[in-house]
Amino acid sequence: MTTGIIGAGVMGETLIAGLLRSGMPATELLIAERRADRADELGEKYGVEVVDNATVARRAETIVLLVKPQDMETVLAEIADSLQPGALVISIAAGITTAFIESHLPQGTHVVRAMPNTPALVDQAMAAISPGTTCNAEHLATAERLLQSVGKVLQLPEKYQDAVTAISGSGPAYIYYVTEAMIEAGVMLGLPRDIATEMVYQTVYGAATMLIETQMHPTVLREQVTSPGGTTVAALRVFDDFKVRAAFLSAMEAARDRSAELGK
Repeated sequence: MTTGIIGAGVMGETLIAGLLRSGMPATELLIAERRADRADELGEKYGVEVVDNATVARRAETIVLLVKPQDMETVLAEIADSLQPGALVISIAAGITTAFIESHLPQGTHVVRAMPNTPALVDQAMAAISPGTTCNAEHLATAERLLQSVGKVLQLPEKYQDAVTAISGSGPAYIYYVTEAMIEAGVMLGLPRDIATEMVYQTVYGAATMLIETQMHPTVLREQVTSPGGTTVAALRVFDDFKVRAAFLSAMEAARDRSAELGK
């Protein structure tokens, strides 16, 4: 069974590395990359064969598309005439529906829509997969197995994928945004930048670990830190004054709407 990856950017290379770490032989991977220097780099670094899009489509039973939404139609046109009958195509592109992909590929091509996120770089991705009209349990299992090489995978109906993009797909950026702000606050309050950075990193890591390991609701954990009349409640009151919670809700609605727009 040969797996092809079309699009060897950051997420594409992350998936290549994850699959190899999980035990997939390099001989079972085919990579498509347009830039000759990048193709040489990938071949030397991972020992994989790098070819063009049509060759991947012709030789691979499973193909992962990691291309920009605006490039999807062009790539589908390049591979449509070369696909093996009954091939499985896994799309990782914000907003692009399985119906759109199915309409541009030969009848009988099976399509799965997926949305992982960048913590795949450290094997801690959160990915959601959704089946197209002809997918069965085996196709979903194949997609799940591939993405589990870089993290956790959930199966969801496709109607939730734009929300998934807004929450977990873009989610790491929100955490980094808050982390940046906390570091800058530490510097403003007089801490050396390296000390502020180390303290914030460990605080974020520790809080996330508590959420996962205790499985307690975040409200309960927050209340454990919030003593009456204390420092934490003073800070949270300012967040409420500036409507930070409402801003987060509006921001994620905007991300969801943008995902839907990209699909159009």
